[in-house]
Amino acid sequence: MSTDSTLQATQSMGITYDDAWLVDGCRTGFGEVNGTLSSISATDLGIAVAKGLFARGHVDAGDIDTLFTANLSPSDFDAYFLPRHIGLYAGMDQKVPAMQIQRLCGTGFELVAQAADYLQLNKASCVMCVGTEVMSRNPVASFTGRDGFKLGQVDFRDYLLESFFDTGAGIPMGMTAENLAEKYDISRDEVDAFALESFNRAYAAKESGFLNEEIIELTAQEFELEGLKTRKLKLPRGVASFADDEHVRQTSPEALAKLRPSFKKDGVQTAGNSSGIVDGAAAVVVANGEYVKAKGCNPKARVLAAASAGVDPHIMGIGPAPAIRKVVELAGLSLDDIDRFEINEAFSAQFLACVKELGISLDKANVNGGATAYGHPLAATGVRCTLTLARELKEKGLRYGIASACVGGGQGSAVLIENTEIK
Repeated sequence: MSTDSTLQATQSMGITYDDAWLVDGCRTGFGEVNGTLSSISATDLGIAVAKGLFARGHVDAGDIDTLFTANLSPSDFDAYFLPRHIGLYAGMDQKVPAMQIQRLCGTGFELVAQAADYLQLNKASCVMCVGTEVMSRNPVASFTGRDGFKLGQVDFRDYLLESFFDTGAGIPMGMTAENLAEKYDISRDEVDAFALESFNRAYAAKESGFLNEEIIELTAQEFELEGLKTRKLKLPRGVASFADDEHVRQTSPEALAKLRPSFKKDGVQTAGNSSGIVDGAAAVVVANGEYVKAKGCNPKARVLAAASAGVDPHIMGIGPAPAIRKVVELAGLSLDDIDRFEINEAFSAQFLACVKELGISLDKANVNGGATAYGHPLAATGVRCTLTLARELKEKGLRYGIASACVGGGQGSAVLIENTEIK
């Protein structure tokens, strides 16, 4: 298939980094929508994952110079304070500033990129990144009620459902995947076959224990801080702890084939081959070499480059293609040099379109499964993908990896990392 001339690296912007290291990271298990984590606010989930990372002993809370957080939809009435509250209650010094970042589904990657930017600019030596999303707690909201409602014009809507619709393009996100399926000649059978593979790979990763190192155990706990009110994280009655990916399961071609198209009568996308709606949080620490050397760290990866791109909103799912091409170009590499890809599976057809556009092998992409199986907790996804990729490179003795995602509204994000422990 010929390369689409509109999807080249020239439509992207990016940067290479001289001295940025992914020191450590962890995540919660991802809970099914309305599942085990649904009663926890994104703030408390973010505090828990940050404290969980510190508890591993590779980074001290007192070492953090600045905190970047991500959370797309409010999950409680104090959501404005989420960045600051995560920093304070996780044990960071009161003087450590905190900032929220948003690039929709690419936000988790942007956290890593912004951290590396701060290191490059000598604004920090050690940065924590926390992406946290409790999609179950998306509110039913009204933006027009402060002045009262006119007769027949009461406007309350499901914030979660509305977030899946691009009002600019005038279509739901799923239709952008349908557009790509048509553009790249991707059939329903292909999409279901890949979805099955994603579930199988994720289930194998779960059963083999590969995920154990990155998932922390959540328990009911209190976050106490002198001078501030105590916060509490509660699990459902009868649940003592949680460290599971509830959306990961075994399925079959027959089960996937029975599902009706979700966005178009003869479409390819269904509830079974689209990313799951889940709750979860993930955290990583990115630091410079001076910090790594002083602390005797064994980093998981070096962050080499990051890029973002813009594409037609009607085919927003192809956004990873130009972003990936940009980071490869910036690093002076070729796509053939990349050993592993983690491309977020917002929709299976969208993922397959990116694979076809880039001409990469499925044997190199999402080898431990993707969002079709794990789910896509928006702000946490990029952090999860980058962390899982770094661990995969180390475990398999591979060198280069790219983590990437499409972004609603027509964008793409990508981060290039390197395992420097190659013999």
